[in-house]
Amino acid sequence: PSVSMASATAIVDFSNLSFTSVSLTARGALIYNTTTSGGSNTTDSVCVLDFGADKTATSGTFTVQFPAFTTSAAILRIA
Repeated sequence: PSVSMASATAIVDFSNLSFTSVSLTARGALIYNTTTSGGSNTTDSVCVLDFGADKTATSGTFTVQFPAFTTSAAILRIA
């Protein structure tokens, strides 16, 4: 992800994700950090996404599209 500071707000930008040739239904997603520190093998949750309804792909491409990388729209904003 890309991180930026704008107008006293920290914002994070994630690339859209596409899963091709899948058949699935999802209600949400989890963004998590896989980096390790101090020799520990941990995975920390960053945020949980709720799609608002079931989203389905049948023998096709399932894409998670993130909002614009701005202080008013970025998926993660800290002011």
